Amino acid sequence: MKKGKALSISMLSLVLLQAPNITDAFDFDSGNAAVEIVIPTVAPVIFTVVSPSGGDATLVLRVTTMTTNAWFDATAPYHPTGVGVYTRLDRRPSAESATNRNPNIALLYASYHVFMSLLPDQEQTWRDMLSNLGLDPDAEADDPDPAIRLGILGGTGVVQGRQNDGMNQLGFDGGQLYNPTPYRDYTGYAPVNTAYELKDPSRWQPDLQRQGMGLYKVQQFVTPQYASVEPYSFVDASEFSVPPPINSKKAPKFRYKNQADEVLQASANLTDEQKLRAELFDNKIESLGFSAVFAAQSRGLSLLDFIHLDFLTNMAAFDAGIVVWQEKRRYDAVRPFSAIREVYGDDPVTAWGGPGQGTVFDLPATEWKSYLEVADHPEYPSGSACFCAAHAEAARLFLGTDDLTVGGAFPGFVIERPAGSSRIEPGVTPAIATSLVFPNWTQFAADCGQSRVWAGVHFQSAVDESVKLCDVFGEKAYDYVNALIEGVAPERGPSQGRF
Repeated sequence: MKKGKALSISMLSLVLLQAPNITDAFDFDSGNAAVEIVIPTVAPVIFTVVSPSGGDATLVLRVTTMTTNAWFDATAPYHPTGVGVYTRLDRRPSAESATNRNPNIALLYASYHVFMSLLPDQEQTWRDMLSNLGLDPDAEADDPDPAIRLGILGGTGVVQGRQNDGMNQLGFDGGQLYNPTPYRDYTGYAPVNTAYELKDPSRWQPDLQRQGMGLYKVQQFVTPQYASVEPYSFVDASEFSVPPPINSKKAPKFRYKNQADEVLQASANLTDEQKLRAELFDNKIESLGFSAVFAAQSRGLSLLDFIHLDFLTNMAAFDAGIVVWQEKRRYDAVRPFSAIREVYGDDPVTAWGGPGQGTVFDLPATEWKSYLEVADHPEYPSGSACFCAAHAEAARLFLGTDDLTVGGAFPGFVIERPAGSSRIEPGVTPAIATSLVFPNWTQFAADCGQSRVWAGVHFQSAVDESVKLCDVFGEKAYDYVNALIEGVAPERGPSQGRF
């Protein structure tokens, strides 16, 4: 990359969002199989099977965190002091990591075994990922090749370590395996309100969302059990909290109305750039995932350093989400769409009127919609604001700088959006090609949080309280990863006693 040329999403996506081109032989010795092979293989599956928008954070983060954890564990023996989270594998001679060949083979096998656990219906995709590179997907843990053994043991170690961690990957129901449904709620959560009646204006109301011609879906709280998941970097989620969302209480009415009006004002004044930033941060693969790849590639990090950074940032967001879901469950707070309808009923409001409609000055409040489709969980606090704050702080600490311009060699983390490329307003937004530039992690995290208000899916206080809380999860993740790298982290056994 020449000095001064932006490394942008449009460039990264050529590698990260397209299937690997097997006609171009992968260079095991100098390449990065995580970036060149694994991410381009799994990203389309995530968008197809897990989350079409990339916005279902609890499920997306489970895939990305377990995958990067497996990379970390499988390659730890190639580091002078590193140890794995769930494995204590024998250190390999330094000569075996003189090139990237052995770590690449290890991380590929580790990825394969994690994917077979998380997404077994895509087995042929995962088998092809290995066989197209001349690797045997049927290799076993006693294979004579040390790199293959490490990959299999590292991947299966993470699978065994996390499959009983509280997320209910195996689909238990109250401790009994009965008609198992992966990730089903076992906590007994039930909303106070229905999609058709707001009985308590302070509490979350499931949205009724159109799925197609005449097809609708009533939301369910996605994975409320995430609040009970075992963290990596701390012990007890109850040590952390945010204050009650007093503005979301129906009384006093002026607070309730004021925060609804703030969302309407943001909606009425939406710019093309705000829309694009909101769409970017709704997509956790492009925003969180690609920013870490950019940071690593723009600095020329080694393969092992890239793995350490990528696991760190994913784990920071994953652990942060456990506390966010704890607080969402605790407060069960109303979303803006419900509050706006409650305050204004059929009265006209001024706001964004829908795709391609711009600002409408006499829109019935009952017809108002947020720019982004509202997520399937209560409003307070903001998950996205917290994920980005934790991610940014973890990266900042690891890299030793807030700067994303890399000493002036780049404008920063840059996302190029051609005219009309919006997911919400295709062919309309942006009116002209637009570059979204993030010169530092501070700007990245700030825009991430604020974009949730611009998009109409959060009140300002939900963002503000997440920002105040969530740097700490980046700090704790950094401390834990450092302990692993230095080889002083205590050995960790598989999660026990959780559904």
